[in-house]
Amino acid sequence: MKVFLSLLVPFLLFFILPDGSLSSSCPKDCSCSTPDSILCYQRRSSTIPKGVPSSTQSLYLFSNGIEVLRSDDFSGMEKLEMLDLSQNKLTKLPERVFEHLTSLRNLDLSSNLITHISKECFQGMTLLKRLYLYSNQIETIHPAAFNGLEHLLELKLQGNKLTSLPALVMPQLLLLDLRFNVLPTLGPSDFQTPNLESLKLGGVGLTGLNEELIGNLKNLHELDISENQLNSFPSVLKETHGLIHLSLAGNPMGPLQVQDLQNLGELQELDISGLGLQGLSEEFSQILPHLRKLTIAENPFNCLCSLSWLPRWLRVQSITLERTEETRCHFPPVNAGKVLERLDHRDFGCPTTTTVTTSTAKTTTTMVVPVTTISSTTREIQAPRVSDNPTDVDDGSPLSPVPASPGSIDIDMEKNFFCPSHTCLNGGTCHLDQYGQVVCTCPQGTSGLYCEIQDHHPPSPTDAEFPMATVGVETSEISSHQATATSILLDLHRYIEMRPYLRGIRLTYRNLYGPDRRPIQLSLPASFPEYRLRGLKPNSTYAVCVSPLGAPSDMDRVCTEAETAAETIRGPDARFDDQKFTTMLMPAIAILLLLALIAVTVGVVCYVRRKRAKGHLDLDCEPSQQEIDSVKAGLDNGALPQKQPQLMIPEPAVQNGNLEYEVLLLQEHCTANNNTSSHKPSYF
Repeated sequence: MKVFLSLLVPFLLFFILPDGSLSSSCPKDCSCSTPDSILCYQRRSSTIPKGVPSSTQSLYLFSNGIEVLRSDDFSGMEKLEMLDLSQNKLTKLPERVFEHLTSLRNLDLSSNLITHISKECFQGMTLLKRLYLYSNQIETIHPAAFNGLEHLLELKLQGNKLTSLPALVMPQLLLLDLRFNVLPTLGPSDFQTPNLESLKLGGVGLTGLNEELIGNLKNLHELDISENQLNSFPSVLKETHGLIHLSLAGNPMGPLQVQDLQNLGELQELDISGLGLQGLSEEFSQILPHLRKLTIAENPFNCLCSLSWLPRWLRVQSITLERTEETRCHFPPVNAGKVLERLDHRDFGCPTTTTVTTSTAKTTTTMVVPVTTISSTTREIQAPRVSDNPTDVDDGSPLSPVPASPGSIDIDMEKNFFCPSHTCLNGGTCHLDQYGQVVCTCPQGTSGLYCEIQDHHPPSPTDAEFPMATVGVETSEISSHQATATSILLDLHRYIEMRPYLRGIRLTYRNLYGPDRRPIQLSLPASFPEYRLRGLKPNSTYAVCVSPLGAPSDMDRVCTEAETAAETIRGPDARFDDQKFTTMLMPAIAILLLLALIAVTVGVVCYVRRKRAKGHLDLDCEPSQQEIDSVKAGLDNGALPQKQPQLMIPEPAVQNGNLEYEVLLLQEHCTANNNTSSHKPSYF
């Protein structure tokens, strides 16, 4: 009977399972969790696995060490729709290697070593919708390589070595990613993609944006032109409608104007990092009503009253500020280095006032009343207005405010308004002018908006606290007059004054004698007269150079040298070590004292028992069990410090490989193909 059943079961399975295939048909070293999906991860084999069932629809072969492909590797896989060959060691794609995969929709060849795309390597793939070739070493693509891919929706070529691009005739293409190639002259003939929604051109070397190219893309919603060489805001974007995502980061175009974004009111995400912005006009909050994500990192913001609207606007509109820790103030000194989003309204140095209106039948007066705390402020201080016309009758409505005239500000108002400390430098006095603006009265020998310019650099008590930086003798156009162990204050006034048409400053500095001598480069606006270099090494000499932003680095370059002071104050690590040593030593001392106390107690008990024995010869002194129990009870009640339960810290998750985490444009219900879990899910 057993022999009969052993012969019958395989015979029945041959008819039950589709195509007569058995469950043991899963390739070696692979996982087959579902009948139509196979995952082969880190097989460490240079070839395609053998024995893949013909019913397979998804085949994941990422990070297997595959080096070569042959056309017969995919024979019998006519039903395959998803093929992932990413993170292998492929160097080339043979002609017609995928011609058997007539049903393939998604092909991922990213993170390989491919250098060339031949003419017929994608022949026969008429249903292909997504082709990923990013993070290879592709230098050339045959002009006819993409012919026949008329149903392609996504093409990713970022992170290669392309210097030219074949004409892309793809009527259904929605996403094109060309970032970090060398393609400075893209024109309308390169893109015959009328339905394109997302175009990513970051870091390709653009010096301008072709108007005809962008004008032909009527369905464009996402544009990334970051990290290029655009010297001004592209004029074609001023007339572009429908953009939802826009990235301009890292271009030497200088500050933005409100009119630049006037027609981009549908924007939901905007990245203007690294543009040398010193401030933003409050009008931006009115022309961008749908904004949900904003990135303004790496800008030298002047955190004065004119920028106080920004943090409140972000909170009220629930706008996410990306790269928050990299969005900090550079001026004035009281706010230097502070995170912009975390500043309160009072931190911006705005005068806090309120307006009270009183009226009678014959005389109407608008007075200014100083207050010390209030959440909102007025934009200008109102001057007293008196009407002596007996025909004026109070109609219950407040009078229109009249700008203050010179000398009309209340003296009490000037005494009580809020002025942050250190707003005026070098002993200057902070007060309000006749128009209600914060101004500084500078002592003799200083000048500038905040008394920051020292004409003769006389010694001051503040300067005596810090050793002076050593200034190079090459030039006097830039100088440094204050230095600590980790910072140097640079004076750029003369350099800026001698170049009235300067649009921005490229600042480069490096340690001349330290272990790390790599230069560090910053971009500053031309209206930034001083800058403090922070995070420097103590007792080091730095070479500092400035040149016009946007020009070659060696053009009109001015350099000097400055030294940081020696570090003399004991650092926090020493204090931490002392605290740690004290924390470990005190419990040990307490335990030793307690043991000594127990020994003394036992000795006293022995002595008492000997006295009571009165001559007995048994001198062995053993404490009674009751005495021992009483001592143990004392220990259990907290006499000794209890050991804290060990905290179980989970190990951090380990990411395998260097997959790029991206959300596909047309993803519907499944995660991305770069998931590194035990079973890699489908793209879609």
